[in-house]
Amino acid sequence: MTTVSIIGNGNMGTAIGGIVAAGGNTVEFIGRDSAEPITGDIVVLAVPHPALAEIVASRGAELAGKIVVDITNPLDFATFDGLVVPADGSAANELADALPDSTVLKAFNTNFAATLAAKTIGSNPTTVLIAGDDDDAKQALAEVVRAGGVAAVDAGRLSRARELEAIGFLQLTLAVQEKVGWNAGLALVA
Repeated sequence: MTTVSIIGNGNMGTAIGGIVAAGGNTVEFIGRDSAEPITGDIVVLAVPHPALAEIVASRGAELAGKIVVDITNPLDFATFDGLVVPADGSAANELADALPDSTVLKAFNTNFAATLAAKTIGSNPTTVLIAGDDDDAKQALAEVVRAGGVAAVDAGRLSRARELEAIGFLQLTLAVQEKVGWNAGLALVA
């Protein structure tokens, strides 16, 4: 059994926690401002992108040796018309640089909370795309996701996070423009 700590208790954190629990794993929710210790082997940062710097500053040492999952999409919240990371970079790569003693993965950012909770997108299974440089860490997260009833696909190295963030940005802008619902998304169909 794996313990997953989720920092953030909004819609995404709650949906991810539901998947973790459905798979028989242990989930602990930790508020962003909480002093509660992180006990999970996998730590999901279910917060908006601007909160990452604060978490690194306050909990960076505590995240050493852990699998840290970045679910953020680094949107320009002022304009909602672009990303705030360089075109050849990603929030996940910046997080990995800030947490050199952690194993950083990118996952869940291409999913909406409703599709994670429903475990489907239309008639297709919800799929979590996972990018990272450590195959064992990706496998550990994939096992938790699959145990909870959701598909997981290895999307490649952490450098692929920039494409995942672009997909997440596209989906968010489509939903904000009401071209798709918050219960929609991109599905992988074989």
